[in-house]
Amino acid sequence: MKIAMWSGPRNLSTAMMYSFAARGDCAVIDEPFYAAYLHFTALNHPMREQILASQSTNPGKVAAVLSGPNPAQKPYFYQKHMCQHMIDGVPRDWMADAVNVFLIRHPARVAASFGAKYESPSLTDIGFIQQAELHDYCVSLGQNPVVIDSADIRRDPAQMLSKLCRAIGIPWTDKMLSWPKGGHPDDGAWAPHWYGAVHDSTGFAPAEGDLPALQGRLADLADLALPFYNELAERRIRLD
Repeated sequence: MKIAMWSGPRNLSTAMMYSFAARGDCAVIDEPFYAAYLHFTALNHPMREQILASQSTNPGKVAAVLSGPNPAQKPYFYQKHMCQHMIDGVPRDWMADAVNVFLIRHPARVAASFGAKYESPSLTDIGFIQQAELHDYCVSLGQNPVVIDSADIRRDPAQMLSKLCRAIGIPWTDKMLSWPKGGHPDDGAWAPHWYGAVHDSTGFAPAEGDLPALQGRLADLADLALPFYNELAERRIRLD
């Protein structure tokens, strides 16, 4: 089984990759289209040259890996994807053979967190439009894609992950609740810039507090993204 997890930046996505890797029966891959995205957009992201050197910039070759045999003959292959990487020219047909899951987070939290690491982010940078579009694409394939909110996972990881496993048709194991400190061998080359907090963790962070108070461009950015978040939030797996 291929599990394609679609997220935007700063959205518990790395912790989720670690969670699935901790199962023992699941191979993982970290943002496989990142180098292709940087190559075709010419964006100057942190650690750009290291990223370009670490992955194929040919999206067709990347897609072939994603749809090919699971690494190490594992029964499950968890693919951590960033929605904003799916630009024109990146194949999507391989998604038809994957179980597609959409990991969402309130845009005020995304804007605050991403804005602290990346100067002047745009709506395109944080992936909300692309996430809604990819969800609609999965529906057009006849799928019923799963939506899960990172805030709900942090409120009750065991309940939400067990519900997620049930929704995608794999057995739940409490091994998913913890992982070794210090990162994972399959971390992307960009991990030193982005993954500091999760490298210091051994499990999911506790529930978040109130939404951050944003001002100026970040507040405007969160407002623009909110309708796309709300659309998917209506379809999310619910906490009891």
